[in-house]
This record gives sequence, structure tokens and C-alpha cells, in this order.
Amino acid sequence: MRPLPDRKPTIKQVAERAGVSIKTVSRVLNNERYVAVESRQRVEEAMRSLAFQPSQAARALAGKKSHQIALICDNPSPYYIYEVQAGVRARCIEQNVRMIAQPYSINSASLHDEIDSLIVQTNPDGLILTPPITDNKSIIADLRRREINFVCMSPEALSPDTSAAYIDNAAAAAVMVGHLIAVGHRRIGLIAGHPDYATSRQRSAGYRQALTDANLALDPALIKIGQFTFKSGSEAAAELLALPDPPSAIFASSDDMAAGALATAHRLGLSVPHDVSIAGFDDTALAEVVWPPLTTIRQPTRAIAYAAADLLFAQSDGIEHRKIDFDLIIRGSTAPFKSK
Repeated sequence: MRPLPDRKPTIKQVAERAGVSIKTVSRVLNNERYVAVESRQRVEEAMRSLAFQPSQAARALAGKKSHQIALICDNPSPYYIYEVQAGVRARCIEQNVRMIAQPYSINSASLHDEIDSLIVQTNPDGLILTPPITDNKSIIADLRRREINFVCMSPEALSPDTSAAYIDNAAAAAVMVGHLIAVGHRRIGLIAGHPDYATSRQRSAGYRQALTDANLALDPALIKIGQFTFKSGSEAAAELLALPDPPSAIFASSDDMAAGALATAHRLGLSVPHDVSIAGFDDTALAEVVWPPLTTIRQPTRAIAYAAADLLFAQSDGIEHRKIDFDLIIRGSTAPFKSK
């Protein structure tokens, strides 16, 4: 008969080996701040020597925490979602906390029930909300009623009661359109994002501001509404390029839509950027694999998500609004205007 394996070391054995209390071991496991450096080192050494691996259940029992957080997301771009998950998970690994990534639909009639069910079943220590759920007032009211910690990514407006990580979407869009104006473009089309997203409105506002700053009249015919998807970008570009006086440049509010616009231009036999310049927003992996590669705004999505998780773990330090820098990335899909 095969001998039974040795039992796993317990938190009590770690405490005995380190010469500290079980409560001190729990504090180290929970990554709490108020543990003496020497005590923390002894506990960590004891855990290593015993090959101690705390279970999530044991940690929750010891510290009254589940040691997991939930990422609530609704976005049609797989590139964006991947970057968000990577950023949050990177900070969770550092914190020794599990990430639960849960997609939802903002238009679902059962959205409230679904999020309630997640909270009841998993008891997360906090939530990270991504657009557009980050601006859903009823969801936020429910979370406050439950007194559960949460952080918003890229909200429409900063709240004195909620920590948030974000970039200035309006300023970033204005920088992109300002660049197109600076290289000679005067008729610049806009493919706006999904109307339910605050980021769409912010980027559209930046487009308008750049035109105003350059004393260029706003032409409503040059603005089309997309859905943050490749297909909607392709369809919107087809409408723009079919105008009697089409734009010499198109700014799409996401790389997915810009890639769709690029595909439409190719289908119509147009040369990019010689016949029409096309620019995007996000700088996802897609921006560099299309041809020509996209000029875009680098939204450091992974860094924003990492910052959101960092803010969630620092809730006891008070409310913080952390703004992350963006960059204008110039690639081959845009060029100076040339009259025809």
C-alpha cells in the first residue's frame, strides 16, 4: 500500500517556526502594512522552509477576506479587454490576490442581478469597473449600498467619493486631430465610438475642440457614429468616402474602427495615406499588424488597469484620481495633405 502523503503545513506550524503569533502570520498573508520588518522576514522564511502554500479559503478565514477581486467589463474590443486583464492581473500577482474577470452586457435586463450574484457567490474584496459600466449610476449606487470597495476605470466624470484611473480622452483626441491639421488636412472625418460610452463623447469633444482651436468650421456630414467595432468603422468610412467632398483624413475613436476604415479604403482602391490618411485611438496590438500600420493615440490601457487595481488595494489611504499619460504615435497610415 502506498504511504499517505504528509499533511500540508498549517498556519499554526508557520507561527511556531517563526516564533510569532498566528495573527502575525495572518497579517503577513494578507499583506497588511503594520507588521515589523523582522517579524515579516521570519514568517516568510518559515513559509519557505515549510513549503507552506496558503489556500484561499484559509486566508479568507484568517483575515476575513476572500483575497480575490472582480473585474467587471463590457467592451467589444478583445484587444482592449486583454490589456485590461493583463494590467489588473499583474498588480494582483504582486498582492497575492486572485482576479475574477467577468464580462457583462450593459444592455442586459439582468445586469444588476448578475453582479449581485457574483458578489454573493465569490465575496470579492473589491471590484474594478470598466466603461461603460463605470458610469452606470444605479450599479454604483448598489455597490455603495453594499459598502463594497470599487474603483472606476476612465469614468465620464471624477467623483469625490470614488477612486479612478484614467487618461484625458478629450485632450488626447485633440492632440491627434491637431496633428492632422498641422500637416495640412482641413476636411477631417470623425468615426465616433459607441454612444453609450463616455469615452466616445470625450473623444468627440476633443475632435471639436481641435477644429475650434484651428478656426475650422464643424461639418456635421463628416461625423459618423460607430460601435467600437471593425465592421462599424468599415461602414462609417464607406459613408465618409462616398461624400461629394470626402475627407482627406479620418480619425476613428478606436483602432478597431480605424482598421475597418483602412479595409474600406483598400476595397475602394484608395491608397493610404496618399489618397486618405487614417488614424486611430488606443494603440492596441492591432495597430501594428494592419497595413500600413496605424497612426494612433497610445492609451496605456494596461497601465490604467494596473493603476486601478493599485488604487483598490490602497482604499484605506483615501480617494485618489490617478491620471495616466498618453502619447501620439505616428506611423504609416497618415501623411501630409496633398491637393488633388
